[in-house]
Amino acid sequence: MTLAVVRSLREPRGPMTDDELADFELDVLSEFVLARASSGVGDSTIRGDTSHLEQVRQWFGRPLWEMEPRDADRYFGTVLRRVSSSTRAARARTLVCYFEFLEIRYKVALHELTGRVVECPIDEVNRPRMSVDTMVRIPPTEAELEQLFTGWREDLVTCRKFAPSARNYMVSRLSADVGLRVNEACMLDLDDIRWELGRFGKLNVRHGKGAFRSGPRQRLVPLINGADRALAWFVEDVWAQFDADETLPRAPLFPSERRRAGSAGTRVTRDVIRRALGVAVDRHLPTWSGRLTPHVLRHYCASQLYRTGVDILAIQELLGHSWITTTMRYVHPYGTRIEDAITVGHKRAADRWEGLVR
Repeated sequence: MTLAVVRSLREPRGPMTDDELADFELDVLSEFVLARASSGVGDSTIRGDTSHLEQVRQWFGRPLWEMEPRDADRYFGTVLRRVSSSTRAARARTLVCYFEFLEIRYKVALHELTGRVVECPIDEVNRPRMSVDTMVRIPPTEAELEQLFTGWREDLVTCRKFAPSARNYMVSRLSADVGLRVNEACMLDLDDIRWELGRFGKLNVRHGKGAFRSGPRQRLVPLINGADRALAWFVEDVWAQFDADETLPRAPLFPSERRRAGSAGTRVTRDVIRRALGVAVDRHLPTWSGRLTPHVLRHYCASQLYRTGVDILAIQELLGHSWITTTMRYVHPYGTRIEDAITVGHKRAADRWEGLVR
């Protein structure tokens, strides 16, 4: 909302009409969205924030700045009583963020316009338990994932659109093999493959997820677990089938079927990859339908590397985590790990005893 509009609303006059109040509320929400975008928050997060606010607003029936703690008690204690804890926590966090924005930007203006002092309705008493970060995503086993990708590869032989299907398969394989986030893969350029680096070649991931709004964090990801061979196949046999121009700068590694004139090609979107993975899971691994996402494939990658003896710090570097505690939540050893460790320990003790006897 512009300063001129605020000043015009502050001028001595009668009560605000319903239309003026609705316009003012919409302007405030628009500025909140713009402020979130300027701080570096992703579009998907902003869409989620506005969705949460719209649902609370629809239930409340009045501008959200009129909410009081007892209103939040009623909403979270009755309306959201039986929804998941993650949904309650996310909605509460959004409300807290929105009221912080109101207090910083509009506390004085709202008091002058409505006579109300802005106060966050979420306090230490009614705040939902914030358990989103501790949600466990147990990945499928190695045999289950092999079943999925084997069936997906066989489909490439007879599918109607080979190039897009092979692209979707390749992006999903990178999530499972080297732990790429789906957005990181979609933002890769053809030139980001650095075959000359390391033993297997590396990917120059320029759009890694930033921590604490620090912006994209760049890292080099080695093409381990056969990702080098799979990516070489994609570049040599699939990439040229897209209407993309490798001579132009910023040619995407994973192009879309659509092409803009004079550009190096448009990029495939995250939603396309997620939908393709969902279809493949429904077809080849139905026991995981609705549960196997690109993010779960990152958990699979971390778990498999840890199981084969890779150091947890190396896994942290591969996944691009700022904190080792985050990486530890990605590692899910098999349920027999205690028995396996004891068996290995007994075998080593027996070997040592045999050596002493000899």
